[in-house]
Amino acid sequence: MTSSDAEFPQLLSDARDWAAQDPDPATAAALTELIQLSEDGVPSARQDLEDSFSGTLQFGTAGLRAELGPGPNRMNRVVVRRAAAGFAAFLTAAVAEASPGTQPRAVVGFDARYNSDIFAEETAAIFTAAGIETFLMPQALPTPLLAYAVRSLDCDGGVMVTASHNPPQDNGYKVYLGRHAVEESGRGAQIVAPYDARIAAEIDRVGALDSIALAATGWSVLEPSITAGYQAAVAGLALPARFPARDLKIVLTPMHGVGGDTAVAVLNAAGFTDVTLVAEQARPDPDFPTVNFPNPEEPGALDLALETAARVDADIVLANDPDADRAAVAAKDPDTGAWRMLRGDEVGALLGAHIVARLAAGGGSTTQGVFANSIVSSRLLARIAAAAGYSHEETLTGFKWISRVPGLLYGYEEALGYCVAPELVRDKDGISAAVLIAELAAAAKADGKAIFDTLDELYLVHGLHASDQLSIRVADLGLLDAMMNRLRVSPPESFGGSAVETFRDLAEGSENLPPTDGLLYLTRDLSRVIIRPSGTEPKLKCYLEVIRSVGSAAELPEARQAARAALDGVLGDVREALGL
Repeated sequence: MTSSDAEFPQLLSDARDWAAQDPDPATAAALTELIQLSEDGVPSARQDLEDSFSGTLQFGTAGLRAELGPGPNRMNRVVVRRAAAGFAAFLTAAVAEASPGTQPRAVVGFDARYNSDIFAEETAAIFTAAGIETFLMPQALPTPLLAYAVRSLDCDGGVMVTASHNPPQDNGYKVYLGRHAVEESGRGAQIVAPYDARIAAEIDRVGALDSIALAATGWSVLEPSITAGYQAAVAGLALPARFPARDLKIVLTPMHGVGGDTAVAVLNAAGFTDVTLVAEQARPDPDFPTVNFPNPEEPGALDLALETAARVDADIVLANDPDADRAAVAAKDPDTGAWRMLRGDEVGALLGAHIVARLAAGGGSTTQGVFANSIVSSRLLARIAAAAGYSHEETLTGFKWISRVPGLLYGYEEALGYCVAPELVRDKDGISAAVLIAELAAAAKADGKAIFDTLDELYLVHGLHASDQLSIRVADLGLLDAMMNRLRVSPPESFGGSAVETFRDLAEGSENLPPTDGLLYLTRDLSRVIIRPSGTEPKLKCYLEVIRSVGSAAELPEARQAARAALDGVLGDVREALGL
């Protein structure tokens, strides 16, 4: 939105005030240049200046995440200092209420993006000045390690400075709660409502920037033993007595992120020693030079890994996103001979079935505990769990919900997030997932099978579950509301030629799910469509799933074709319903 000429002097005044108080000389200089260019009438500079000051970056259940730069609508040292001071005030009050006289404790981690280390150190300095016993991670490390540290160090709060798989120009501030600051089910998990609103209110109450105290010293930089403890615990998840196979040639890419050393160390310690790192993507690089978008889900992101796999004749490709909380898997499809990345739902089902087998291997007859996945993920895990006698729950999208399920044994979401060891990391963890993926892939190879064969075995028992997605990126967030309103006013009557039998407006909430902006349709032939705005990007996301019964292995090729045709039909109807 362009400011009027009448508003322009106030914008310039606000920008000059910001530049004068900015503790970062780089962003202060960039802002001063932007002011000058705006005064000179450069349209792009004025637009950038307006966007940087168009509002205040809002703190929510995803914490903060935005482009780096000056101004209240960007990620910078001013915004981070205010966030740290507000979070410190929240932690102090929460701990005083729950355990009077106890000193709050917090741990701060960071990835290798631009300014992550600076944001983390200033957060530690502000926490320390506020009277919080503070631990700082010894180096740039994966997000799951921070989540692990919140619980292993018995902390009340945790901050991870990361923008995960966002573009290079972004950074973010992810918040966890523990010990006295949250109920037991949320200890070590990311925040949910109402904690986000309470923290945001404390941030709003923070006074002038120069009123925020930063300690010069006093926090503890953790010893490397925190990493060693995590690595030993995750490597210890492997069950060599029950699943002894280790003959697996792995290609691994950390995608220019911070997970490479940890993932290799954990895989090696678990017995998987034939690991080839994708050389071009092995070391942390905040520019992510070899990918258009550092997200394994994005087209082309795994190209170098697949080239490496073909060159070394690998059995499997494992990929982590830059902060290593997600895991992607690719393998050679025995039907086509071509490498392909598995969908998150496919990996989710494979891991679910493998964890059922691991639990059975434990020798116990109990089926206590719960399997869970987000509502937009496949219904296959529910069938796998039910067949083995386990409970299953659906949650809202996001691991802040999945990880809170009481009695959780395993949880996943289709966006490549897997929680295979909630007792260690109450969040998605791409490194512990990689260990179990390697274990199940090696077991399949030892039986003369590919992981696709294992998937087919699940389909024969539970039905072929095929899924697809449609993502619509918008420049104007108002378009998301318009598309959702269009669907609410004129609900589709069928998808893919099958009549809609169940319609749920997820904004109304239910006995099992809190309200969220989304629409769910279930048709007579069990096709499911869920449409919702993304919580982190300007996108409308549509999740489609069809199920086809399969009587025998010979019927699988035809069932796959029928499922693909059905998905295409549903996709066409979704596009039409949205007016695309």
